[in-house]
Amino acid sequence: MRLGIFAKTFAAIGAEPALRAVAAAGYEGAQFNLACLGLPSMPDRIDPAVAATIGAASRETGIVIEAVSGTYNMVHPDPAVRRRGMERLETLCAATTAMGTRLVTLCTGTRDPVDQWRWHADNATPQAWRALCTEMTKALEIAERFDADLGIEPELANVVASAADARRMIETMASPRLRVVLDPANLFEVAEPAERRRLVDEAVDLLAGSIAMAHAKDRDPKGGFTAAGRGVIDFPHFVARLRSAGFDGPLVTHGLSETEARDVAAYLGGIVAESGGR
Repeated sequence: MRLGIFAKTFAAIGAEPALRAVAAAGYEGAQFNLACLGLPSMPDRIDPAVAATIGAASRETGIVIEAVSGTYNMVHPDPAVRRRGMERLETLCAATTAMGTRLVTLCTGTRDPVDQWRWHADNATPQAWRALCTEMTKALEIAERFDADLGIEPELANVVASAADARRMIETMASPRLRVVLDPANLFEVAEPAERRRLVDEAVDLLAGSIAMAHAKDRDPKGGFTAAGRGVIDFPHFVARLRSAGFDGPLVTHGLSETEARDVAAYLGGIVAESGGR
């Protein structure tokens, strides 16, 4: 299990400076974001030479590009917004090989027109689910064309709001290119310890064969986000459950500051080591 971090955690601009900061903080991998190059996360165009600098920086630093962030609101109520997002996703997928990765992380979206990470009551409607299925079909056609994989994440504020929703989407799409990013902090907001453990167990049991990457951020007792190890998530249990399910992919932390990165690497690295090695 390889320990990684969002590259945009660090203030460094440029592929190699960002990945050197990742390595210096004690990580082996990174989820890259084009914001690290001073670009929008999903630009209208990616110069092939710019994409190549990311792959070259990965080779130079030894930091594995575990994924690249490709989040936009896939079920935005405005079709024009969805169309622009899909066009930018295609641009991103076309650059993944040069970047040295094949996984693009998605946001399954919300009917909220302003904030793609805010719940809207219409998210739970059959119309929202059908809209997401329509968009996901298009996205998977793009991924197939560029030999990329797409990672969806159960997220309370999105249409895929639970592990059961993610399993349903995987079965509906029936594509090996649709994978899961599992973050235990996105399975609940406030819950008792027994319920938190049940939700993690359920998610791993439902999604084990489809998990491409695990995320690691934490929740404080009031439901806010905090750095891994500073909240209520039982990470030793989460990592142990992932291992017992056969997962040996990247564990990527985010939702922390640059100054917290070393401490979190030590904390999560210790848990990974105690669970059975890298």
